[in-house]
Amino acid sequence: MPDFPISRGRPLPLGVSPTPDGVNFVLLCRHGTDVRLVILPEQGGKKPLMEFRLDGRKNRTGDHWHVRVHDLPDTFTYGWRVDGPSGTKHRFDPSRILLDPAATMISGGAKWADTCETDPERTSRRALYHRAKEYDWGEDAPPLTAYEDSVIYEVHVRGFTCHPSSMVANPGTFAGLVEKIPYLQWLGVTAVELLPIHEFDECDCPFVNPKTGEKMTNFWGYNSIAFAAPKAAYAASAGEHGQIAEFRDMVKAFHKAGIEVILDVVFNHTGEGDDRGRTYSYRGLDNELYYLLDDHGRYLNYSGCGNTVNCNHPVVRDLLLTCLRYWGGHMHVDGFRFDLASILGRDSKGNVLVDPPVIEMIAEDGVLADCKLIAEPWDAAGLYQVGNFPFGRRWSEWNGKYRDDVRRFWRGELGMTGPLAARLCGSADIYQWNGRLPKHSVNFITAHDGFTLNDLLSYNGKHNELNGEQNRDGSNENYSWNCGAEGPSDDPLVTHLRQRQGKNLMVTLMLSQGVPMLLAGDEFLRTQKGNNNAWCHDNEISWVDWELEKTNRDFLRFVKELIWFRRRHPALRRRRFFRGEVDPQEWGSAPVGPFPASGPVRPSEAGKLDDSGRVKASATSRKPRVPALPNDDKPLFDIEWHGVKPFEPDFGHYSRTLAYTIDGRFTGREGEADYDPDVDFYVAVNSYHEAIRFQIPPSPSNRKWRCAIDTAADSPKDFIAEGEGPVVRAGSYISVPAFSTVVLVTDR
Repeated sequence: MPDFPISRGRPLPLGVSPTPDGVNFVLLCRHGTDVRLVILPEQGGKKPLMEFRLDGRKNRTGDHWHVRVHDLPDTFTYGWRVDGPSGTKHRFDPSRILLDPAATMISGGAKWADTCETDPERTSRRALYHRAKEYDWGEDAPPLTAYEDSVIYEVHVRGFTCHPSSMVANPGTFAGLVEKIPYLQWLGVTAVELLPIHEFDECDCPFVNPKTGEKMTNFWGYNSIAFAAPKAAYAASAGEHGQIAEFRDMVKAFHKAGIEVILDVVFNHTGEGDDRGRTYSYRGLDNELYYLLDDHGRYLNYSGCGNTVNCNHPVVRDLLLTCLRYWGGHMHVDGFRFDLASILGRDSKGNVLVDPPVIEMIAEDGVLADCKLIAEPWDAAGLYQVGNFPFGRRWSEWNGKYRDDVRRFWRGELGMTGPLAARLCGSADIYQWNGRLPKHSVNFITAHDGFTLNDLLSYNGKHNELNGEQNRDGSNENYSWNCGAEGPSDDPLVTHLRQRQGKNLMVTLMLSQGVPMLLAGDEFLRTQKGNNNAWCHDNEISWVDWELEKTNRDFLRFVKELIWFRRRHPALRRRRFFRGEVDPQEWGSAPVGPFPASGPVRPSEAGKLDDSGRVKASATSRKPRVPALPNDDKPLFDIEWHGVKPFEPDFGHYSRTLAYTIDGRFTGREGEADYDPDVDFYVAVNSYHEAIRFQIPPSPSNRKWRCAIDTAADSPKDFIAEGEGPVVRAGSYISVPAFSTVVLVTDR
């Protein structure tokens, strides 16, 4: 065994760091009594280069164990052996070499699932140190796209380019994702939200495909084992320890294209699971410090994955903040989506905190001040915080109510017209009561967890049999509708209705106030064959089939035009909620919103008109009537609600139609000289099974209407370039076919 000189070292920073005369190692371990540093060769192996037992008096400062080792090679792997007291809350096992929680690289794993059979106990992967030259960021700068201007694209790094049809040189990698940037620019998205890219063990899936007998993998990766290490298998250069540089290259390339990078981070649990799970790191270092335990030492499971991280313990808070600062500061990431974020609000006993320290620390951290923070505001134990996530003025949220209400309206359910109106307005009924804004609502129809858009329109029930759990997994409440046939269909009536419904959902998403999020592949109707929980499929169920880009090119064109339509019009990307009745002289005062705090317009008020023929202000605003404008005897409204007749909305239980106009002179972006008044919009939606005639109101600015979008029309007439559509006269009638949307806009 080589003889490496050793000195006391310093207690900060945690992890491994180079010094002028060696390498400093620091481990936080409160209850350990016997701590040993193990240095191993670069290529792993069981025989260590060095194993050093730290002296509790010399090599310990408080709870930090530290040592400096001299003359080490530029690349090596290392880990820690820890022993300590026994008891129900401790799980010390000195036979295991543990990963460093602060590791930024882990050895091995360069090839996806390459150790599933050769290393069933997952004991070969180690923390990796590689002395590389300083990365040159050049002139890289974050796009800093405003929330309301964002169009988020949720994507799986491997699944996006793994299919042979992707035609990239480095499929399934960060480099492969870079090759698709021109496509994403063309599509018009402003941010990619990457499913977990932290190191996880894809081999930890316990299920086999019941049809083939093949062992399946943890494809999604919601089982982190190292919060600060990019996954080696996602880097084409991982064989040369290039995963950090390749990730940075990807971020830099996205920034150059004006696209932000948001990471899906999983801090609510780890891949160590419950009592039956493997020990990688945290459990063997300080089980009761890192996890929520009951009085008998059993894991509290608010995540549904076997364990729950003790997020609000000061030590764990510091670990999570350090990881976020690393990704935001050193890796130039633009934001984070927090999986099952409500768990961040629980204390050591699982109780819900009013002001959770870790959530406040993340919200107030200086390094993260420009980063987008997006919460999945629920957990697996029923804590549902949509509209009520702590310190919410800093946090946006996945709006699960948006997803469900929009799905339910478009499949024709009763009683959904009022909720749809609220969702179109940025969910003021959910967010406005505590001073929040439309940007706090991340609107989505589909996400990785659930049906794809195509499958939402093709299946009444989930079809997860190939997951190996007898179709018991996955949500049963999908609010889907197969449009007349379960699964693929050659019936033109069914296929046309599905296309129309897909367009309806996309129009609703892109015309809603808030922040739209699109699932990768939905723009050309990717299918998972009815599987709504494809976490374990590393195959064509989960891979994006790029042949569909050609097969469904008309639908792709429609979605692309919609995205750019939204991006062209600031009135669709308001920073404030609608106020109903507005006074231009007072524009810029505190927002009031389109609905009372209790929700949308009550059916008893719908359709009541004032003397000027407008909907009463009490139905849409709390402000008193404003004075008449010069040369005009009517007040202005930034949004007005209609039904089949102008100014007669029907929010009743049996209504399945809705129409509204937006006055483009009030974009909700006041104070910005570079935003001119926008066009006016008229939108009519019909989720009834027969065509409905709508009478067209005058445009708010008395300009002429032109048809821009008709989801019932075939391409290219479903989306007509602005200024080129046929003129539609105020007072005339248009027929809106069953399950369709019509959008009119004025000329500028």
